[in-house]
Amino acid sequence: MGYILGISAYYHDSAACLLKDAEIIAAAQEERFSRIKNDESFPTEAIKFCLKFANISLAEVDHVVFYEKPFLKFERLLETYVHFAPRGLKSFLKAMPIWLKDKLFIKKKIARALNSIDPKCEKSHTILFTDHHHAHAASAFYPSPFEKAVVLTVDGVGEWATTTVSIGNSAQLTLKKEINFPNSIGLLYSAFTYYLGFKVNSDEYKVMGLASYGQPVYKQLIYDHLIDVKADGSFLLNMNYFNYCTGLKMTNKKFDKLFGHPVRGNDEEILAFHKDLASSIQRVTEEIMIKLTQSLYREFAIENLCLAGGVALNCIINSSIRKHSGFKNIWVQPAAGDAGGALGAAYSVYNTHLSGIRNSESQTDGMKQSLLGPSYTQNEVITALRVYGLNYEKVEGEFYHREIAAYLAEGKIIAYFKGRTEFGPRALGCRSILADPRKSEMKAILNAKIKFRESFRPFAPAILEEFASLYFGEGPKNRYMLFTENYLGDQTGRQALDAVLIPGAVHVDGTARVQAVSKVHHPDFHQLITAFYNLTECPAVINTSLNVMNEPMASSPEDAICCFLNTEIDILAIEGLLVNKKKIGL
Repeated sequence: MGYILGISAYYHDSAACLLKDAEIIAAAQEERFSRIKNDESFPTEAIKFCLKFANISLAEVDHVVFYEKPFLKFERLLETYVHFAPRGLKSFLKAMPIWLKDKLFIKKKIARALNSIDPKCEKSHTILFTDHHHAHAASAFYPSPFEKAVVLTVDGVGEWATTTVSIGNSAQLTLKKEINFPNSIGLLYSAFTYYLGFKVNSDEYKVMGLASYGQPVYKQLIYDHLIDVKADGSFLLNMNYFNYCTGLKMTNKKFDKLFGHPVRGNDEEILAFHKDLASSIQRVTEEIMIKLTQSLYREFAIENLCLAGGVALNCIINSSIRKHSGFKNIWVQPAAGDAGGALGAAYSVYNTHLSGIRNSESQTDGMKQSLLGPSYTQNEVITALRVYGLNYEKVEGEFYHREIAAYLAEGKIIAYFKGRTEFGPRALGCRSILADPRKSEMKAILNAKIKFRESFRPFAPAILEEFASLYFGEGPKNRYMLFTENYLGDQTGRQALDAVLIPGAVHVDGTARVQAVSKVHHPDFHQLITAFYNLTECPAVINTSLNVMNEPMASSPEDAICCFLNTEIDILAIEGLLVNKKKIGL
């Protein structure tokens, strides 16, 4: 059936994905090339990368598909403004020229952008469109290992839908029910993100991290005034407190009055109030999702659940669903946000439009460890190092991992660059900053001197799959950092089992967002952690993304070098080469 190019763009986190039949060939976010975090622009460079990786021209692509339907989105916008009129006139006047000029006639805009990449493709493609939430659902189900599953998508809003339930069965994906705008769990959570002084559609994970420092003392207030939740988990928001339908802000003065504080400025101190509020909205969202998934399990009696949409990146909620919903198996799309929409759009065309054949196997990783982006040869890296005047040491084979392990054991912080760039928000051991998790002070060092970010932000452990149950209990562990696990070592340093403690990779609430590293699916990273274990008897490392706050994750050698030079990272380990700041006098 040939090649299918999926595209997401023009809202946030634009991306491109290339399928060949049912196989993901390449996928990348535009931010990794533009260096603009959550870049919303047309993914020109991401598309060029996908084509280059497949060694094809754009004219050779059989189908191009966009991840949502702009006319339906415009319909929702107009109907919303009419419903709330005369409120929202200022927002309406600001939005309309953009829609009429750029967003409404997206088909022509996409065609022009594709033509600029390859003039030969101008008339050779019919550009297809799929529903936003169908793209999310497709991204969750088709790469999953399940033949049959309930598929739940939850985010801010697509065209109209904010929450959808579908049933995936072999190659079929059938919508069963949906909740529509303005009722949205994602927008409710984003409203609190805004109120707490963080950036909407970008910093929701900060609210999740902050929640562990507070108590859910405002939970009942939220239930009493902001949201009405039914027994089956469906819900209605009280729009008297929100401004996102008609305004340029998420919340209004009535919201401020309810909680007794104004919106926090992003440079203002985080108070106990903010921690408690984060804890409260996290708990409310968690309880709604549990109620919703329990209802779905009772209704459909299917053992498997797939999740996508921005809310599916909340690993605390995912863990609660796994524990309380009744579903036996849960699979979450690692690029669950809008970037994954490009992937889902392509899958949707293959399975729905082209009647593709799906082969689901429990041991197959359809996402290829999410290592779907660009890679670079050692010679390309050497060229980049020479541009910056950096000397390097070339280390062969297993000695490379041993030397990195020795640096980690000394307390050094490593920028680790190897193979293909991760697709999605998580660093999984190819564009990572690594550190020794045995040192509890490592969290503060990494936040202050490397990431330049808030002190409350936690770090995750990447642990050898075969040791994961020793540290985090029995049961399956996730390879994509999409669930939290309870750490068996307590705050006093005692541990239920005889093993080296890893306090540096554990959050204040005694949990960790675990990445179980598989020898089969991620052999290089497994070798590195094994070398560290052989030296220290510690089978885990701290793993965080190779970037500083408010910058995209590194993709190219130049990105990694800049992060290395502009932070207090000690060692750059990049494609078999080691650059040591002390040895080169930096």
